[in-house]
Amino acid sequence: MTLTTTGTPEAPASDLGFLLHKHPERAQRFDTAHGTAHVFYPEAGAERCTVALLLDIDPVALVRRGKGKGRGKGPDASLAQYVNDRPYAASSLFTVALGTVFKTAMHGDCKARPELAGRALPLRIELPAVPANGDPGLVERLFAPLGWTVTAESVALDTAFPEWGDSRYVRLVLEGEQVLAEALRHLYVLLPVLDGTKHYWASADEVDKLLRAGEGWLPTHPEQTYITRRYLRYRSSLTREASERLELLRLAESDDTEAKNIDNAVPDAADEGAETEETEETEGATAAGATGAGAGGVGTPRPVTLASRRRAAIIEALRSAHAGRVLDLGCGEGSLVKELLKDSRFTHVLGMDVSQRALQIAARRLRVDRMPERQAARLTLAQGSLAYTDPRLDGYDAAVLSEVIEHVDPPRLATLAYTVFGAARPATVVVTTPNAEYNVRWETLPAGHVRHHDHRFEWDRAQFRRWADEVAGEYGYSVTFGPVGEEDPEVGPPTQLARFTRTDTATTDTETTGSATARATTARPTTKEGAAA
Repeated sequence: MTLTTTGTPEAPASDLGFLLHKHPERAQRFDTAHGTAHVFYPEAGAERCTVALLLDIDPVALVRRGKGKGRGKGPDASLAQYVNDRPYAASSLFTVALGTVFKTAMHGDCKARPELAGRALPLRIELPAVPANGDPGLVERLFAPLGWTVTAESVALDTAFPEWGDSRYVRLVLEGEQVLAEALRHLYVLLPVLDGTKHYWASADEVDKLLRAGEGWLPTHPEQTYITRRYLRYRSSLTREASERLELLRLAESDDTEAKNIDNAVPDAADEGAETEETEETEGATAAGATGAGAGGVGTPRPVTLASRRRAAIIEALRSAHAGRVLDLGCGEGSLVKELLKDSRFTHVLGMDVSQRALQIAARRLRVDRMPERQAARLTLAQGSLAYTDPRLDGYDAAVLSEVIEHVDPPRLATLAYTVFGAARPATVVVTTPNAEYNVRWETLPAGHVRHHDHRFEWDRAQFRRWADEVAGEYGYSVTFGPVGEEDPEVGPPTQLARFTRTDTATTDTETTGSATARATTARPTTKEGAAA
């Protein structure tokens, strides 16, 4: 491989030596597991500098270390032969040498000239033989989304016999403005993907290697699934783990936060006293206006929890809207999804949550692995964030945001509204959220505290209605309101519900759950006070 950059007298191209930690005036050699790697500079000046990496593979050592691996008809069969094409191509063996020789550069470290590490350079990388299954278009699909101009020319089996056709190799040239560390990481991941014949066992730590080298580009790469599967040699357990972690990284990036802050919707089981909203509401069911003789005791009916009342109100709103295909956005552990699947009127339910742990719990509680085929066809569980539009949300009759908006930072509510009401645009949207006025009735809730540690705000009835009216007016919906739980004459219900109906599909059925007095809408405010709650 040769890597070339250009420069000026003020920023000489020979600075490449500082970034690679390899002096241009020295030819260096490094021992690797399968041969010797040589680094040298064919040219090194202020205007142009080229570094070359040559891996001299010992084919006998390759076969002996492989212990006969690859016998058969697959591409790995060449590893079992003393004469094979591995020493002549930029394969996974070459990638190991790349990571060994340029390890510090790949990490982006440059102690001698730290200001160089993050600078984009005009780079040209040439590899005379890259395995690509005879598909130059595949090389383009892998490298072009990363900002490279790609030239991939098929290599003939033998130029003296053109009738033999092309080999499975291409001559590859990459050109573009790139940070050197990122360019090396692109090669480190994508050359083994193109090779498809890793010479070593893909162990669990390969996932960590993939994520480290793919940081900043792999989570959003259009061929992410293909890259992950090929890099991990189609090991399903590793591929699944990598895909989940990559999705978490992508969601964290879209939310401008860290991945560890994204997947926190469900407390760890090991956390003693871990509190969820479901637990809180069960304990406070009596305060929420539950029916029954008491909170417990022999022969005493169990109180109806606020969570149960909320699910019942949501389902009634969906039924009155004649919804068949329903989105449960922020589905958590799947309590509402479970109730929806019990009703055959709901033909398909997509439960989406940002937390992979919550989805795993939902799948376990719903017994997805033992679900009858017809029932399983009605269900989709997907990880996703409402911080960006998602084509998977298109084409549904209704969407539910049950106790979701209060978990969103107020400045991001406009993005959520556009994702649901502007992009997905279901005919009906049902939103529930706590009524902050009712908090004074919670005996166990200290004054001034919100009901759940992850709530960013809790609105009173006027604030919620202002927000709902603004969203409805902006995106072409009408909105009606209803209580969840028995209303207190002074502070209202414990939970408030809004049902949005798209005006271009509205029917005469505009009723929603709750009392008639709770359906009146308020006038549109002139300020967005609700967003600052």
